Amino acid sequence: MSKKHKGRPDGLVFSTNQDYYNDYQEEQTNAETLPKDKQKLRVKLDTKQRAGKVVTMVDGFVGTNDDLEALGKQLKTKCGTGGSVKDGFVMIQGDYKEKIIGWLKEWGYTQTK
Repeated sequence: MSKKHKGRPDGLVFSTNQDYYNDYQEEQTNAETLPKDKQKLRVKLDTKQRAGKVVTMVDGFVGTNDDLEALGKQLKTKCGTGGSVKDGFVMIQGDYKEKIIGWLKEWGYTQTK
């Protein structure tokens, strides 16, 4: 099983091309957002490194950072709690897993689990 490294494409070990990472990062930031029915979002609970406090995490969003931020804001507002968007994850403070799955399906994210 391979680990994912931030900013590095899967399977890349080393490249002598100094522009390779910049080109790859530009591709990632310019990626278009998939339609809602094509998104495969995963909602899970996490307590790691949070002093036992529960955080609901949404993973698997494919698209621009602005669209991910908008989804995070919408979920935080709906839950009435705090949270953040980091490293491609939407993190909502508290246990809202079932509610978030229901809302995402209502909003058209049909492949959410």
